[in-house]
Amino acid sequence: MIRNYLKIAWRNLLRNKGFSLINIAGLAIGMASAILILLWIQNEISYDQFHTKKDRLYVMYNRSVFDGKLWCWQSTPKIMGPTMKMSYSQVEETSRINQATFLFTVGEKHLTVRGAFTDPGFLTMFSFPLINGDSKTALKNTQTVVITEKLSKKLFGNDNAMGKTVKIDSNAYFTVTGVMKDQPNNTRFQDFEYFMPWSYMKKIGWDENNWGNNSVQTYVLLKPGVTETAANKAFLNITRTHSDIKDIDQFVHPISKWRLYSKFENGKITGGRIEIVRLFSVIAIFILLIACINFMNLSTARSEKRAREVGIRKVVGAQKGSLVGQFLGESIIISLISGIIALVVVQLSLKGFNALTDKELFIPYSSLFFWLISLGFVLFTGIVAGSYPAFYLSSYRPVKVLKGTFKAAHALVTPRKVLVILQFTFAIALIICTIIIQRQINHAQQRDLGYNKNNLAYVFMTGEVEKHYTAIKNEMLASNAVTAVTKTSAPMTEGWSDSWDYSWKGKNTTEKLDFDIYNTDGDFVKTMGLKLVTGRDIDLKAFPSDSTAMILNEAAVKTMGFKNAIGQIVKGQGRDWHVVGVIKDFILSSPYEPVKQMVIQGPSGWFNVIHFKLNDNASTENNLKKIEAVFKKYNPDYPFEYNFIDEAYSKKFRDEQRIGTLAALFAGLTIVISCLGLFALAAYMAENRIKEIGVRKVLGASVSGLAVLLSKDFLKLVLISFAIASPIAWWAMHKWLQDYTYRVSISWWIFAITGIISMAIAVATVSFQALRAARANPVKNLRTE
Repeated sequence: MIRNYLKIAWRNLLRNKGFSLINIAGLAIGMASAILILLWIQNEISYDQFHTKKDRLYVMYNRSVFDGKLWCWQSTPKIMGPTMKMSYSQVEETSRINQATFLFTVGEKHLTVRGAFTDPGFLTMFSFPLINGDSKTALKNTQTVVITEKLSKKLFGNDNAMGKTVKIDSNAYFTVTGVMKDQPNNTRFQDFEYFMPWSYMKKIGWDENNWGNNSVQTYVLLKPGVTETAANKAFLNITRTHSDIKDIDQFVHPISKWRLYSKFENGKITGGRIEIVRLFSVIAIFILLIACINFMNLSTARSEKRAREVGIRKVVGAQKGSLVGQFLGESIIISLISGIIALVVVQLSLKGFNALTDKELFIPYSSLFFWLISLGFVLFTGIVAGSYPAFYLSSYRPVKVLKGTFKAAHALVTPRKVLVILQFTFAIALIICTIIIQRQINHAQQRDLGYNKNNLAYVFMTGEVEKHYTAIKNEMLASNAVTAVTKTSAPMTEGWSDSWDYSWKGKNTTEKLDFDIYNTDGDFVKTMGLKLVTGRDIDLKAFPSDSTAMILNEAAVKTMGFKNAIGQIVKGQGRDWHVVGVIKDFILSSPYEPVKQMVIQGPSGWFNVIHFKLNDNASTENNLKKIEAVFKKYNPDYPFEYNFIDEAYSKKFRDEQRIGTLAALFAGLTIVISCLGLFALAAYMAENRIKEIGVRKVLGASVSGLAVLLSKDFLKLVLISFAIASPIAWWAMHKWLQDYTYRVSISWWIFAITGIISMAIAVATVSFQALRAARANPVKNLRTE
């Protein structure tokens, strides 16, 4: 019997090649889209979930009131980790992470590599297996280093790196004591290519015991049986107990929430990336559902062709159950073929999808679990797609079927019309959301930065740069490649430091206010193209006292309540700073949020970066060649690696751009699949009204009139879909936009344009079937009974 069913199914596929192709293509597109999204979702929810001790791993958070709100942040003092390990019985192990980028040199190979300082316990807390070396002892000694397999190949080729020496920076030599298997792409540590012992930070003077300096991440492995609640109770007053700071709490955040639940509002978790995961989960479900709906519509559109087959089978004794089984079997076969095609499509598109999402997704062909899930996925899709056609076709009564009497195809409400409305509702909602997301990105990109980012570049102060900074600056200016140079504590697009340790005359001593901190040696306003409101730039040559000069932005002046800021004294960082200038607010971090109060401190601060403004009158290529020659002269062991501010700034929009691009991509695929469904319904309607069309033509109806008659029903469906989709999309986007203080409004014209586009797509889709039916020979249609 099963063999017979398979033969019938195969013959039906071949007999109706056009519809079979559309069926398979629609399901394959839907399944491929869903698979891609599910691979992305699986990657997101699996972040750092492979560690064997994950149930006991936590990261430390601070919590305190600023500007009247309860803020949470995961940067902690360097001293917190050792203190917890020594003084708290709930702790089994701690490790700290302090990111660092160094030049690695082996022979003639020079590589700038990103990694981190950490404690010896890191390798035993987290499951990053070593190919060579012992996890327990690899970071015990001061000048040892653990490198990844990828970095080992870069430095030593296929040779065994264990025990070999690497020069780090210009004068430190480290021994390789471990080669780590490359981290998977679903861990927060994936960008680190080496780990160095924390004890080396002590040796070079980078470690300190200041409880007020929050600059590293502290990870904690709790002892078995210690719950999150118990840990939070024990750790609440760590800072209060060990320092003079009395207004900061601590709590632990479990590894299961690091990736997806990292957004805090007023001290409580309110979400994070989980919102994006949920969004794309819904998209995956609806795309697959739309593909299944498409299958249903196509199958029922061909129902008349198989109605007599069902009638004859019932007359000779076939039961409804066997007919349902046959039709479900056919849909499962189509689903299986579609699934195979979908896997091929996914494999071919993975490279582009990975580039779009900035991930390294792959299909785990060697995993038995993957194949079981895939089989279940195909069966589920086949059953869902074939359920309605199976029960619909098997429900025909033989007497009515063989006499040729059927349900009216033009009934006011039919399941097929409802399904098409559902399809287009989702497609239209996605189009509206895509437009609003893109408008929000454009809105932020067009926001006034407050400085001139054109031809503004920076380099990090590595090797001998700091020692020869004055000479480098003078020669860069003399070369005429640049018009201004300044050194700063951070790149212009990033805030690396902040503090609430500032006071001034008239400040409310009970109020804690946090300020972004920037340091400069002078010419800051000139180099960055900032706009002075009052006062002047910091200039140590003209004003020797500017070593403790300070510039405020407008937000800081407003916060401090200065009517005339020039000459005011601001205490902080162990110094008395005198205000020499006020600048217009400029965007430092998020272009979607208001500018925070900021202090720009004179040369008494610390420095990490050199900014320079390229000469507009010469080519960028020639300017960079001249600048590179200067750096090679004074810092020959290091490659000249520069960054442009405009490129760095554009990276701030990457997450939103990815969401927008993915939404647009899947909206397009949804439209394609939905159009196939509309095409199916048009075919069904035309097929079931063929005699009505013949009669109308005999009575004088024109082709255009008949085309409009057949098309207007579908336009009604699209209008209903638009009416349902619009409020849903408005609600979803209104909620999404609440995450941005600086946001776009949802304009009425977005819905108008989407409605016009939807109607145009619908007309283009059904016009083929409508015109085909209207042009058919009425004599042939009316003769056949």
